[in-house]
Amino acid sequence: MYILKTEASFDSAHFLAGYNGKCSNLHGHRWKIVLEVQAEELKDDIQHKGMYVDFGELKKDLRNLADSMDHALIEKNSLKQTTLEALKSENFRIIELDFRPTAENMAKYFYEKIRILGYNMKAVTVYETPVNSATYME
Repeated sequence: MYILKTEASFDSAHFLAGYNGKCSNLHGHRWKIVLEVQAEELKDDIQHKGMYVDFGELKKDLRNLADSMDHALIEKNSLKQTTLEALKSENFRIIELDFRPTAENMAKYFYEKIRILGYNMKAVTVYETPVNSATYME
């Protein structure tokens, strides 16, 4: 089994609505995504001979995903409509997800987004801080 790993990071804010603790307040993270893909065999075509995938392609796909979340407020449709409208009227970038933006849920989200691109997934680990992370794998 061959396992390839790459990573990307982005800055964004979030909060955990309904949480009893300091994470219920708006705060930011330097999120780091560590992507692991796997293959039983390597490709044999001229371009990819001896590779599962070109690291440049893998990094680009992960970077595009990370960039789509960069410098935004990530939230689960938990703001009052008037607050949401006010933020949008000030041109704040808001990413509304259908799940609570915990590290665990974000790891699964990124896993699924990368899998859709056709990669044979092993795992995605999301770091909220340099020492706190969550991993999702199937």
